[in-house]
Amino acid sequence: MMVNEKGDGINNNTSLPPIQQNRPALSWELKIKKRVTVPSCLGMFRPVMGQCCHQCTPDSLSKKLGQNSFLGFRNLLSINETQTRYRGWLVRRVCCVLYVSGCKVYGSPVSDRLERVCQSNRVREALAAAHKAPEGEGSQGQLSLLSPLLSLINTCISPGLIRFMSWVMLKMFASLFGSIQVNKNHLPALHKATLEGSPLVYVYLRQSAVDCALIPLALFCHSLRTPYTICPLRIKSSFLRSVLEKVGVILLPSNAATELEAEMDPLYSAVMTSLVHELLNEGQALSVGVSAAFGHGGQWLARIRQLIKEGSVPDVRLVPVGISYDCAADTNVKEAGSQPVLQWLSSLLWKKPAGSVMIHLSQPFSLKEMCESGRCKVDEWLPLQDLLLPLVLNNRADSVFGKRRMSWLLPTLHSAPELQSESQSDGDLSVAIVLHLIFSAASCTAVMSTSLVSSLLLYKHSKGVSTSVLCRDVAWLLEELLFRNRDVGFGGTLPEIIHYSLSLLTPHLIIAALPTGKDPLIVPRPSAASVLHLSALAQKVTHTFILETVGACAVSAMLCEVVFSGVSSRVRSDGVEGEEVKGDMEFDVVLGQSELTEKALQLCHLLPPGFMPPCQSAQSFALDAVDSLVRCGILIMEEIPRDIHICDFWKKEGTLTWTATDDPYHSDSDCEDQDLRSYKISQPKQCPEMLFFLCRMLAGHLRALCWTTSALDVMDLPLPEAEFLSQIHSHLCETACQKKQHYESCSEEAAHTAVRTLIDLGVLLQLRQSGAIFLGVSPLFQLSENREKLQRFISQYLYN
Repeated sequence: MMVNEKGDGINNNTSLPPIQQNRPALSWELKIKKRVTVPSCLGMFRPVMGQCCHQCTPDSLSKKLGQNSFLGFRNLLSINETQTRYRGWLVRRVCCVLYVSGCKVYGSPVSDRLERVCQSNRVREALAAAHKAPEGEGSQGQLSLLSPLLSLINTCISPGLIRFMSWVMLKMFASLFGSIQVNKNHLPALHKATLEGSPLVYVYLRQSAVDCALIPLALFCHSLRTPYTICPLRIKSSFLRSVLEKVGVILLPSNAATELEAEMDPLYSAVMTSLVHELLNEGQALSVGVSAAFGHGGQWLARIRQLIKEGSVPDVRLVPVGISYDCAADTNVKEAGSQPVLQWLSSLLWKKPAGSVMIHLSQPFSLKEMCESGRCKVDEWLPLQDLLLPLVLNNRADSVFGKRRMSWLLPTLHSAPELQSESQSDGDLSVAIVLHLIFSAASCTAVMSTSLVSSLLLYKHSKGVSTSVLCRDVAWLLEELLFRNRDVGFGGTLPEIIHYSLSLLTPHLIIAALPTGKDPLIVPRPSAASVLHLSALAQKVTHTFILETVGACAVSAMLCEVVFSGVSSRVRSDGVEGEEVKGDMEFDVVLGQSELTEKALQLCHLLPPGFMPPCQSAQSFALDAVDSLVRCGILIMEEIPRDIHICDFWKKEGTLTWTATDDPYHSDSDCEDQDLRSYKISQPKQCPEMLFFLCRMLAGHLRALCWTTSALDVMDLPLPEAEFLSQIHSHLCETACQKKQHYESCSEEAAHTAVRTLIDLGVLLQLRQSGAIFLGVSPLFQLSENREKLQRFISQYLYN
């Protein structure tokens, strides 16, 4: 959906400003400007992102305000006297202070919250279970157990301190980023929900520690209620903890090293559930970060759903938030003291701003509506080993219809006691809500210019590309993104965009000037740090093209089967029956719809969380993946003449057979799996290149799965889970260094996702020993033959 942009004031910018060229000019800048000059195509129309799911929350979708114009962007770092009530030369020098003092702040005193939390039934039961004391000493002993959590319960929002910290953050971010753009399209809906008294819960994907500060700052600058922020950091400094707790930051307990360790304490879970209950009943907003790879953050959403199910909280409005970085700050810290923070702040004084940030606030929707409507179905969810293991080991061609269950996003061991008693369907529904929010937050994230360039350099031009070809491909990829209703976080002409992106990515690229005077050659730097940085930026493009990517990998797998079968693909075009031409692969081959859809369906079960909407069945997603290749011109749908033989892989036996469509004894009732449609790969010159470009987008994830499976041959198992993950990550890094390529498969996120997939497949078993979780190989996969079958199954989707 595209909407017309409309301006309504000097502080209401309807389009992104052109990219500022405040960096030293590169030697090839003038050459680009001479070759290509393309004006921005986003001056009049922009895609609308962040709308409610029409299937799960149709009532919330119908409440959308009826504006047909785009409300524009706002740069939080661009503050001048027009945004205050005063004018004059002195105002221009202190306009930031005046602006912060004029923003509306919703105070949140603690009052008797501590008493209410301690008197709640769940906290009293947790205290009774954790402390068995003699009579007369019970209350004093129970309070001693609560002492590490008292400061968390007393977290509040001080209006004066919020204004001061907002001023500090505006100054700090001005040294980090060139701009922080906020999409204002759904702000009226957020203001309306605030006036109605509905508590808002903002959900974002964790990328760095900066995320926790960006969302409260953006809401503060638009006079919305500043949320209580769940920040799983271990802060050692008591002074820093005290300051953060007075601006609504809920930190980890001082006695917990990690978020996982804190969640293992039943008392902590009970206290946090009661604290969330009190905050939501006070009408306070919350900000929660979730991680798809590590499975963190989902327990907070499960607590909110449990409170709504109990009736203690009427309803909340969920707001997915998409945050995009041109060049994310390296602030992924897990613990901090006062000295490191002060050193980091002092380093900002000598640092030049690098890159921009784009924040998209989505339309709020009702959590109660999603839970009670029954439209988000989980009755077809099955363990991954039930979906794929028969295909992997028995070499069967028929698929089990269902969707993968990802219960590890809410592990029972680390949940609150009341969540452990949930039925399987209730637990699946909580996981579905987490997955839906992960998908929604990723879908409303704008694609930055550095993401476009990184994706092209990694997946299309890994051997190098000239600047003129890169300009052409960026323009093409930009059009494809807009066609798929995905917004971008940049503006300006194409030469400015390319120059700006390459300037930010220069540490991760090799730019070679050719002696002939032609376009310089741009190559990704062949190092793990550089490739991982480019791969992280390119993930947003992969998420946009996930349908086409799944379809392309399915086509690649079927082409490999045609090649390995030893039957020439020329049978379809030349009418030569059964000619043996080993290794010959032409693109003139017909692919059956049911075969192609099954290949796509099997690959869907291996996707990382967040790429598929949980309210859509895997079968529907696979069909859409095949149809998307027709829309983008890779596949051509065609009808088979009656006198032509059709290539059909017989599903029951796995053998290659040939049937004639004019057989008098053949009928559709005799074979229910007869292809209704067939596809042929289109013949334009750019089609194979486009096909392989899409296949490479998932290659990093699939290759990490293969490498993790092969690592089981050399590991001494069982091992504690943390040590096992560390060894797998080291193995991925060593394998990539030995091959001197494929560094995108050795990230920490790839290791976690691969291990979780192997656990769900039944390759790895979780064993409880000495109060800890150990991982070992299941008896079925202790046979090297079965591990080789699994590697072959995964590698069929890998483009080689």
